[in-house]
Amino acid sequence: MLQTNETADVAIIGGGVIGLAVARALALRGVRDVLLIERNSLGAESSSAAAGMLAPQAEANRAHEFFHLTCQSRDLYPAYAAALLSETGIDIQLETTGTLYLAFTEHDEDELRRRYRWQSEAGLPIEKLTAVEVRRLEPAINEQVRSAIKFPLDAQVENRRLISALAAANERLGVRVELGTTVISLRIERDNVTGIETSRGFVATNAVVIAAGAWSSQLSAADKALPDLRIKPVRGQILCFDPKPQLARHVIYSQRGYLVPRRDGRLLAGSTTEHAGFEKQVTAAGVYSILSAAMEIAPQVASLSLTDSWAGLRPRAADTLPVLGPCAEIGGVYYATGHYRNGILLAPITGELIAGAIVDKVFPAELEIFSPDRFGLVGIG
Repeated sequence: MLQTNETADVAIIGGGVIGLAVARALALRGVRDVLLIERNSLGAESSSAAAGMLAPQAEANRAHEFFHLTCQSRDLYPAYAAALLSETGIDIQLETTGTLYLAFTEHDEDELRRRYRWQSEAGLPIEKLTAVEVRRLEPAINEQVRSAIKFPLDAQVENRRLISALAAANERLGVRVELGTTVISLRIERDNVTGIETSRGFVATNAVVIAAGAWSSQLSAADKALPDLRIKPVRGQILCFDPKPQLARHVIYSQRGYLVPRRDGRLLAGSTTEHAGFEKQVTAAGVYSILSAAMEIAPQVASLSLTDSWAGLRPRAADTLPVLGPCAEIGGVYYATGHYRNGILLAPITGELIAGAIVDKVFPAELEIFSPDRFGLVGIG
């Protein structure tokens, strides 16, 4: 429980995978008093609702700064998983079998050819597969598949185990966590943050990290303009099946959906992209869309038992890119939000970038490209 005259060296607003990753990175750099504030429970929102895919190559249409950032973060995961296992004993189940991307139509094949061309020319690991070759890897794939490409470095983690591991690591490192606490506003004096007003009292601090996901734009600062990120929630729905025996070994994409096999035997299918505000529910239309895409990939899905379903709210900034780094207008305010569909993927590098900026005053190019200062300002308080 927060006490009167509470203080913190760094206060983090938001206890999803991004806030947890930043907290751990700060503590590992020697910040002694890190306070993480979460209005719900840890990882309860989009972090738990994700499918855990680490697939920058599968999802990229061209090489750009954001693509390079996602690849850097993906490549951190083997060491990240090993470190979390050592620190906590929790295996986040990093699976490195690779990702398959299927073509079922002529349009699909055109897209795969474009993707193969630019990635192979860039020297990225990528493999072209015939229909026979891809069905040899995954016999459950629809016989109508025309061709495929494989991304051998794209992977997946069990995102809920990742949240548990990060929470345990932070506890071990002495990070303080306040759950069920809402941040009302930032207190700003002479263009520098001096603390945050919460539903349980005031916290004095000279460094605040805004990692509140889809709720980041709801934060205000009395009598001061904040960057107009216009972060909005984008709903995604996922279905969960329990195939016996396991239906697939790889993450499998098409233009219309994906399948993600879990180590415990579950099979996830997703997803939707819906601008539905903060309405977080599974809908009949969402289920129909996901099932259609999943059965196109593997017709056997039609006979599987549907064991669970859920929805999450992805945080999408106005330009769809993440918002990372310090705010030029307010000293001591840092952003780590707007990760949209890539929160799990970008957690390791986000933690390193934000902790490096706060502790070491290191501001690499990524913090300029994805800076909150690329947006205009808006006074909310």
